[in-house]
Amino acid sequence: MRRGAEFLGTEYAIMAGAMSWVSERHLVSAISNAGGFGVIACGAMTPALLDAEIAATQAMTDKPFGVNLITMHPDLFELINVCTRHGVGHVVLAGGLPPTGSIDRIKGSGAKLLCFAPALALAKKLIRSGVDALVIEGMEAGGHIGPVSTSVLAQEMLPTIAEQVPVFIAGGIGRGELIAGYLEMGAAGVQLGTRFVCASECIAHPNFKKAFIRASARDAIASVQIDPRLPVIPVRALKNAESELFTAKQREVAQLLDEGKVEMAEAQLQIERYWAGALRRAVIDGDVERGSVMAGQSVGMVTKEEPVTEIIATLLDEAEAALARR
Repeated sequence: MRRGAEFLGTEYAIMAGAMSWVSERHLVSAISNAGGFGVIACGAMTPALLDAEIAATQAMTDKPFGVNLITMHPDLFELINVCTRHGVGHVVLAGGLPPTGSIDRIKGSGAKLLCFAPALALAKKLIRSGVDALVIEGMEAGGHIGPVSTSVLAQEMLPTIAEQVPVFIAGGIGRGELIAGYLEMGAAGVQLGTRFVCASECIAHPNFKKAFIRASARDAIASVQIDPRLPVIPVRALKNAESELFTAKQREVAQLLDEGKVEMAEAQLQIERYWAGALRRAVIDGDVERGSVMAGQSVGMVTKEEPVTEIIATLLDEAEAALARR
């Protein structure tokens, strides 16, 4: 883990996945204080909200943490400016290729830039563009996902790119044995989201946490795209009544496209805003039937609520034991 830990400035190269409404000051600071790397999920936040969240997190930890920004956010460059003003050391860009000028703006501030690479060709392009590290996330993950499994992506991409930049593996990781395996393959570290949702420090509603503890891997299903003209990135969440509501939302937005009432970019933004609202209903309000309970397939390995320090210690113990058996 040394390479990843040095890149992040942490004790352990364990990044926390950025989960909207979940990855806020309390969980982020707890993970960083425990030796991992917390990441604020900006999501649909305004620049003013992100400004307040970073300041609050800095008041709770003096350890490094990052900020995850969505490339399609209409105020992306102002959000980058907010990170710069606070001296955020690492920015994670998610949701597509970085817009023109965003890489230079982030790196010009002195921050290190991480991007998601769902395919080898895209990874090579991002490396040429100057990104400092990559996150490879497979379809087992919660939230927005791609079509290929983590294990396949790791096998395809690590032998080619792991020597060029630090690579963090994400998606479906619930135990330390798997962390050890990816490190042996050349990864610099890992990223976990689902595993941290039931941390004691996480502000998620008790109903949300109970849903995770009760769920098995097969309960975390991917959403279905119903209209090929409306490209919708699949979202993995626990199956509930909300799954049908999203299908209805897609039909509604597709009809607006048909009628020429919205452009494609606005249609996609409406879908993203829908997810943000549905996720809030579940995480904050505790409505786990009509809200989106985003979870990865590793949810079956989340069996209790416990402090972040214990979660990280368990993962490290499992990884060390696996390596010792080698």
